[in-house]
Amino acid sequence: MCAASTGKMGRVGFAALRSFRAIFLSSSQSGSGRSISRLAAAAVVSACLGVGLGGCSRLRPKPTTQYVYVTAKQTFLRDRVAAVSNRTATVENGDKLQVLEHGRRFVKVQTAKGEQGWIDEKVVATQEIFDQFDGLKQAHQSDPAVASAVVRDEVYLHARPGRDTDRFYRLAEGEKLKLLKRATLPKPVPPGMKLAAPATAAVVGKDGKAAGAAPELPAPPAMEDWWLVRDSKGDTGWLYSRMMDVDAPDAITRYAEGQRIVGAYVLTTVNDPEAEQADKDIPVYVTVLSPYKAGLTYDFDQVRVFTWNVKKHRYETGFRDRNIEGYLPVEMKMAADPYGKSPTATVAAPTFSYRVLSDEAGPVIPDPTTGAVVPGKMVLKTYRLEGNLVRRVIEPGTTAPGEAHPEQVAEKKKATAKTRRHK
Repeated sequence: MCAASTGKMGRVGFAALRSFRAIFLSSSQSGSGRSISRLAAAAVVSACLGVGLGGCSRLRPKPTTQYVYVTAKQTFLRDRVAAVSNRTATVENGDKLQVLEHGRRFVKVQTAKGEQGWIDEKVVATQEIFDQFDGLKQAHQSDPAVASAVVRDEVYLHARPGRDTDRFYRLAEGEKLKLLKRATLPKPVPPGMKLAAPATAAVVGKDGKAAGAAPELPAPPAMEDWWLVRDSKGDTGWLYSRMMDVDAPDAITRYAEGQRIVGAYVLTTVNDPEAEQADKDIPVYVTVLSPYKAGLTYDFDQVRVFTWNVKKHRYETGFRDRNIEGYLPVEMKMAADPYGKSPTATVAAPTFSYRVLSDEAGPVIPDPTTGAVVPGKMVLKTYRLEGNLVRRVIEPGTTAPGEAHPEQVAEKKKATAKTRRHK
């Protein structure tokens, strides 16, 4: 019981008790006895309860206001839940609606403009889901982008990597995105389908004949990649990688040679007055590429620099680093060479850096729950563009640290030697 009503009831109750005492004494003298005393007691109790309940009702907190948020691209509110109804308002993705009443499958809501109507609960998100996305936005609003991309088709952002996770914001086709980080998870198996049978291999004896079958090995699960992205409005969420394309100019995508461009970055520009392009300041690009395969434990396996040939007015490969396990981001800046002794070394030049997995690092295994790919020890590689020459920045007399390779170098050398012997 609240404190205010308790004090008030105490004062009234005390007065009632004094009246009850007087009634009791008079009834005893008059012989009325028990019947009158019972009536007096009931009156006192009623008075006390009335004061207590009246005081608490005024201070009882009102129920909190509930909100839902529209997840559909666009939908309508209707005046009643029936086969035939009238539209009362139009709402769009992300709109905040106040809940007035809950039905069986519909919710009666009110818009910010005061329009009221019923809406299907399948096309709205709860406050809890909205808070998840707002938390992502706040946590990653200052994260630097590692690449840019464009949405292929209308698609939803998810609260976590995975097709069955909560979704909210709907992106339009052509929306520009900033990529923040990647996650890779096993691809869900459609209902009614089974995983691929375990692989078996024949065991060959010393005489070259089959000696039986090796123990069955479980087939690796199919994987899919997800990216944490930020759109032009700052909304943040996870997006299936196949629903977007990395933003790279057509002038260099033709040179991808069957690989996927993961990121394209402008290192500097070269002025070519005779170039066919309207803009005569031609960008020099640093690109990172990877195979068209999901579930890789690295972001890219090749770095390629496209320089501009002023005489031939075309792009050419000025640098290439292959068979590496590289990780985003790629850093671009103007810097001098701290180890160089030539006069040009002290002059700031276009410089780029990236990290690759060290040969001393252990196997990289994606987190089975979050899909996060966290490499171990890495090697920082830095290069400067001097004219059209790309040169590594490294202390003279030192040996470059060893690097991990997706394809074993020793096996490649053996295969090359074997090919040469057969020629």
